[in-house]
Amino acid sequence: MQKVVFVAGARPNFMKIAPILRELRQKYSQSVAPLLVHTGQHYDRNMSGSFFDELDIPRPDYNLKVGSGSHARQTAAIMVRFEKVCTVEQPDMVLVVGDVNSTVAAGLVAKKMGICLAHVEAGLRSGDRSMPEEINRLATDAITDIFFTTEERGTKNLLQEGKPPEAIHFVGHVMIDNLFHQLERLSRSGASREIMEFKAGLPRQYACFTLHRPSNVDRREDLEPVIQALQDICRKIPVVFPCHPRTRARLEEFGLMRGMRDPEKLSGPIESGVILFPPLGYDDFLYLWKDASMVLTDSGGLQEETTALRIPCLTLRENTERPVTLECGSNMLVGRDMALLRKAADRILAGDLNPCAVPELWDGRASQRIARVLTAPRGICPHHAVQSTGAKPCLENK
Repeated sequence: MQKVVFVAGARPNFMKIAPILRELRQKYSQSVAPLLVHTGQHYDRNMSGSFFDELDIPRPDYNLKVGSGSHARQTAAIMVRFEKVCTVEQPDMVLVVGDVNSTVAAGLVAKKMGICLAHVEAGLRSGDRSMPEEINRLATDAITDIFFTTEERGTKNLLQEGKPPEAIHFVGHVMIDNLFHQLERLSRSGASREIMEFKAGLPRQYACFTLHRPSNVDRREDLEPVIQALQDICRKIPVVFPCHPRTRARLEEFGLMRGMRDPEKLSGPIESGVILFPPLGYDDFLYLWKDASMVLTDSGGLQEETTALRIPCLTLRENTERPVTLECGSNMLVGRDMALLRKAADRILAGDLNPCAVPELWDGRASQRIARVLTAPRGICPHHAVQSTGAKPCLENK
């Protein structure tokens, strides 16, 4: 039996790992023994036991409780503690996801210890090396053995960087697998009572907004124009704003909270305004944004999830490592151009939408393709002299 250690450092990582774990536990329990490691890179009050129940996966086997810190301190702490896990468990493979510090830290430990390394969401590139995530993506893929890509551009990037075609598997996107799984759960059980009651008071047209990246929130000259544009949009429709603690601290520091309302103090129908929530759990926020007229965000995951549901998304970033959401999806980069943001929002509200599609293999079956690769006869790591059908061995499973 092959022992595979799955590493997650933040809540979105667990959402990407969950579909693979569910697939392995349901269909391959005789051939793969998965272990889940939470590095504790981000403290998240919503990551209680119920969070793992919602994802239908067990709680982590290990929690390294690294916590926050500078990039160097956090990466080093993860490496020291994860090395102890690998020493005890002696896994056949370490699987990492995404582009957080935990991704590159666990990858470095695995390769230093001679353990096969697999990377889910490999090959994504923004071209912006000022983003810590871009450095993590490049460094992780430089040492990865098995690459799982979410879109064709990721595969092309890896081939251009000299990665062996036989090690690259275009499988689709596990985040979309989890999205469909959570939507099915919501259809049966709904969200929390408070969120369901709040949504019942919203009009047909409303927007959801998230903002957390330091480049958008840390300086008043960057954050204030965004909030001003948001205030213009919210005169026409309500804007639901689950606020990241970092963002809320800056809003208070810069005196930009004026006009934002607490949902607990609302009464009657909601026609306009910014409604400021604390951070919401995944199911509660999904319950809100899945029916929104538009989503405004600087998140990476929301660009993809809105594309999968064909919901217009206006991304407040100058670039994206997810270009497929721009090329065929419902995503649009507005960067720091707040005039463009206002114009795009008006077009969406008027129903003037560009045609969009769902990217290839974003069909909710990416985890099935990954599981088949992980359980292939004779193993899948180059160290095991694997035989491969080429850069897209999973496409026959479309």
